[in-house]
Order: sequence, then structure tokens, then C-alpha cells
Amino acid sequence: MKEESSENGFKPRLDLLDATMIVAGSMIGSGIFIVSSEIARNVGGAGYLIAMWVLAGVVTIIAALSYGELSAMFPKAGGQYIYLKEAYNPLVGFLYGWAFFTVIQTGTIAAVGVAFAKFTSYLIPVVSEDNHLIELGGLHITAAQLTSIGVIVLLTFLNSKGVKNGVFIQTFLTMVKLISLFGLIVFGFIWGADAEVWNANWQNAWKLSELTLTNGEMIQSAVTGVASLGVIAIAMKGTLFSSDSWHNITFIAGEVKNPQRNIGLSLFLGTVIVTIVYVLTNIMYLAVVPMQEIAFAKSDRIGVVAAEHIFGAKGTIIIAVMIMISTFGCNNGLILAGARVYYTMAKDRLFFAKAGTLNKHQVPEYSLWLQCIWASLLCLTGKYNDLLALVIFGVLIFYVLTILGIYILRKKQPDVPRSYKAFGYPVLPAVYILVATGLAVLLLIVETSFTLPGLAIILLGIPVYYLVMNKKQKERVNA
Repeated sequence: MKEESSENGFKPRLDLLDATMIVAGSMIGSGIFIVSSEIARNVGGAGYLIAMWVLAGVVTIIAALSYGELSAMFPKAGGQYIYLKEAYNPLVGFLYGWAFFTVIQTGTIAAVGVAFAKFTSYLIPVVSEDNHLIELGGLHITAAQLTSIGVIVLLTFLNSKGVKNGVFIQTFLTMVKLISLFGLIVFGFIWGADAEVWNANWQNAWKLSELTLTNGEMIQSAVTGVASLGVIAIAMKGTLFSSDSWHNITFIAGEVKNPQRNIGLSLFLGTVIVTIVYVLTNIMYLAVVPMQEIAFAKSDRIGVVAAEHIFGAKGTIIIAVMIMISTFGCNNGLILAGARVYYTMAKDRLFFAKAGTLNKHQVPEYSLWLQCIWASLLCLTGKYNDLLALVIFGVLIFYVLTILGIYILRKKQPDVPRSYKAFGYPVLPAVYILVATGLAVLLLIVETSFTLPGLAIILLGIPVYYLVMNKKQKERVNA
């Protein structure tokens, strides 16, 4: 039986399992193995460390449940770009697409690529970030950067040969990393758990404090008042980034079978699974690794430290392989989904025209390679934490606008069929809006060196939009 094409020529080939694995696989990258160290240094107590992961999981699940309504209303390629355009106007949709291409998706792809290279260097030291291959003025190109670029190019090539290739890789690798993470958790509790370590870690569980290391001794400095909001914001930056990209499935809605049902359900299942895994992993860290080692793990590689406690010297190799698989699969999901946004923008004549074409495999190959080129350039501009800080601010702004769009669309388009409605509306979506807005404001205050450039890039999209619209107007006049 011949497959029917969805809008714009895409064919619905992905079932609920594929969609759920795209959600979970795009979320699980390197963050769970890295960011707990920075969080521990900022909040000090074990209780706050777990609370940051739980809070990130809760708000992510709320957002995913809210997106379910939007995906049911607009089950087509483009996802968040479509939602914003429909709720507000083409300018807001364009600003998202602009930020998505310049910072959000490509920056995330670059950050995950850099993390892949960082852990690959455990097995292949020659690809270390300390191995400088080219120096051009102030630009230093390392073996790690070239490795991250190589992975992005490889995954782009594989995804250009058909969506089934990308989805097979995604489903297989996501299952492998979920099984691996559950294995790490189980073995951690069985072989690595130490009652003394656990009790010591929970002694000052709810004392918010900054941890510093002086002459090998960990010093706790209490954080109070307004300063506490700043350290919580920095901690949440890491947990939210590690839980991000759950919405990638909405970008490829045109290729999902029964999208009105399967997209919303996959968003819920994927975010719940990942939240459970993340919280259990951090509880395992606290059962296995003393707080000082969590906070001051070399290069923040808490996953490596935990694996060494559990498996001994070979733990380094085990965790390096796990993270290589995890980041490889994560980037595959990001690359697969991201190109569909530029494709949809091009169909609206708001992006390069050729980006709105499909190749013989029914995938937007030109969009894939444009994304690849820009993400590769971003790999040369910064390190993992720098890219993370640049990305998360823009992400929060557009998440808030999108979920606020649910309220707008309830009034603006009340008659559009909604096979699913946002769970807990109007309360839970409002909770997300308040939390995410507060966090974005705090990051703007405490991490201005990264958030201000991110904001500037978004605002730069305004004159670009009007230039594009002016060009379109002239084309219509001359036609």
C-alpha cells in the first residue's frame, strides 16, 4: 500500500516508539554526567542538588504537557515556529526561527559535539582539547573542535539519506543509553553505595552555600538573601539545559503517524522517563561520591568519578563510552529535527528558498547542510559551558512565549479542533511561565556576558525580518 504524504511532501513514517525515543534521546546528552558538579559548587547541600533536578523535571513535564495541545492543533512540520506564528504574528515566528538557527539549535548541536570530543579524548588522547593544531591570531583550533565538527558532518550526511536512517540511529542509541544509565544507577547502589558517604553528604542537605576548595579542604560559605536567587538561577541553567530539546519531535510532526495523538503522548512519556533517570542518577552520585569530589570533579566530569568509585580504574573507559554513545545519539536527534524548522520557514519565504526543498529521500538536505555549517563554526567559538549559557536564555524566552500562546489561541482560535488540551490549564502552564520568566530575568542579571549577546542576536532578527519582508514586497510588485 502506498504511503500518503502529509503537508509539504513529508511522509508519516514514525510511530509512537520512534517519537518517544526522539524526545528522550534529544534530551539525554552529556549534561547528566557533567553539570551536577557546577550545581553542587553553587548550592552546597545535597537536598538542593536533588531539588534543582526535580524542579527542572517538573517544569519540563509541565511544558511538554502544554505543548501537547499546540501539537494537536498544528500537527505539521515546524513545531514551535508554527505555534508562535499562529499565536502572535509572522515577526515573532521569524524571531524564533532566526534565534533557532543562529543560537538555539546550532549552539546546542555545537555544545553536545564539544562534549562528545571531550570524552572521546579519554579513549583517544590525541583528540584532546589541549592538542592545538592550528593557531590563527587569537583563534586556536584544537583536535577536540575538529572531532566535534567531524561528528556533526557525519550525522548530517546520514540524515540526508532519509528520515528512517536518522530515526533508526536515534531509537537504537536512545535505548542503549537508557539501559546503560539504568545499569549505572543499579550497579552504583549495589557496588558503590557507602553509608558513611551518604550520611555525610546529607548532613547539611538544606544549607544553601557556595563551595570552594582551599589547600585541598572544602569550605562552605552560606548564601542568603538576594544572592540565593542568583546561585539558584545558575544551578537551574545546567539542569534545564540537560532537560532541553524535548520539543524536537514537534519539528518533524509531518513525519509522525497520527500526530494529534502520538506527539503529545511522546512528549509526556519521554520527559517523564528522562526526569526519573536524571533524579535517580543524582541520588546515586550522593550515595557513592563524597560531596567534595562531586563539586570539584576534574573538568566537572562527575560521571567519570562515580564510575571509578563503582567499577574501579576501568570505570573511566565505561563512562567515556557511555557518554560518547549518549552525545552521539543526542546530536543525531537535534540534527534530524532542526532542519525541519528552516524548511518550514523557507516555505513561508522567510529563509533561503532552497532550504524549502526535499531531496529524493524526502528530507530537507539543503537545510541540514546549512545547519551543519553554522553549528561547525560555533564549535570553534567557545567551550561547553559558554555555549550552554548562550543558548539557555533564548530557549527560556521562546518557551515562555509559546506557552503563553496557549492562552492567546484559546481566545483567538477557539474553534480549531483540540484532540488534547493542556493538562492543568490554566494553572500549570501559568506556573511554568512564572518560573521560566523569573529564571530568565535572573540569568540576565547574573550572567550578562552570555545572556546579553544572546538577547542581542534575537533582537538583530527584527531588522533582518523587515529586510526580508521588503524584498518580498518588491518581488510581488515586479511580478
